[in-house]
Amino acid sequence: MAVEAVLRIINPTTASNVDLRNIRIVKKVGGTIEDSEMINGLVLNQPVIKSAGGPNRMEKARIALIQFQLSPPKPDMENQIVVNDYRQMDKILKEERTYLLNMVKKIAKSKCNVLLIQKSILRDAVNDMSLNFLQRLKIMAIKDIERDEVEFLCKSTGCKPIANIDSFTEDKLGQADLVEEVNSSGARYVKITGIRSAVQNQTVSIVARGANILILDEADRSLHDALCVIRSLVKKRAMIVGGGAPEIEIANQLSKQSLSLTGTEQICWKAFADAMEVIPTTLAENAGLNAIKVVTELRARHEGGEKNAFVSVREGGVRGDIRHEKVLQPLLVSTSAVELAAETVKMLLRIDDIALSR
Repeated sequence: MAVEAVLRIINPTTASNVDLRNIRIVKKVGGTIEDSEMINGLVLNQPVIKSAGGPNRMEKARIALIQFQLSPPKPDMENQIVVNDYRQMDKILKEERTYLLNMVKKIAKSKCNVLLIQKSILRDAVNDMSLNFLQRLKIMAIKDIERDEVEFLCKSTGCKPIANIDSFTEDKLGQADLVEEVNSSGARYVKITGIRSAVQNQTVSIVARGANILILDEADRSLHDALCVIRSLVKKRAMIVGGGAPEIEIANQLSKQSLSLTGTEQICWKAFADAMEVIPTTLAENAGLNAIKVVTELRARHEGGEKNAFVSVREGGVRGDIRHEKVLQPLLVSTSAVELAAETVKMLLRIDDIALSR
């Protein structure tokens, strides 16, 4: 799923990096991890508003994202209006009705049939009267879109956020083949598929499923780790074997090279070689093996020319060729770790004195 998600949002022949912000992971309690799915489109956490009997499925959708409210305006200051005359009350209600009707008519005039409404902290994003008007005009409404979701939604659907009803025009709408509310294993979410955007395959969504929130959090972390692995491969298209084989081989080569050097340089090279052996040593310890015995045998095998000899956790000891086990890792992971460790040491060596101050 991670591989397919990354391949959807990049051009495999030219890409040199992956922006993981273009992959959205939506967590939904219910079902099992096997029920998780990748959707080539967009998934919204917010359900469709059905209180007024509006549609919950829309084909050939024309999507608008609004940042204003479909509810009566409020004064800027905290005020209270007391109405004693019922005719004045009727006038207020009539004005409110006309105000909302004109807004909804303008939305319908632009051929919009799916309305995403950004969450508002000032007043209700939408009220019962405006929902009734939307239902009559067969417009699907989804409210409480978070502010930090706006950029992703616009990138996914091709729509532009609309801040004012006066600027509500057809050219700001996004298009999709289908917008529908899905009810799966007790979880409700909105799925937008068949998006027709100027730039195709910009984003992708993954719905993670699990029995409880703890499993979902772990699935989210695991999926993010997998995505980072694929990103490492896109950045540097090379893989090496794992199991401590490359590290012990480098340690051997550095030890041999150090013999041709003299003085402090020789000590530095030998120390670097010893440091590389930490990885197979730790691997053996974590597997519950005798680390000294395993690393000594591994070193001897690499001296004898077995470059792919490795620490086998499954079989509990040193084995001949790791390629048969298919334990591989991106080259960038190993080189980044070594470079970071070396740079940290260099930085510490540059500190020649410590000045204590109160």
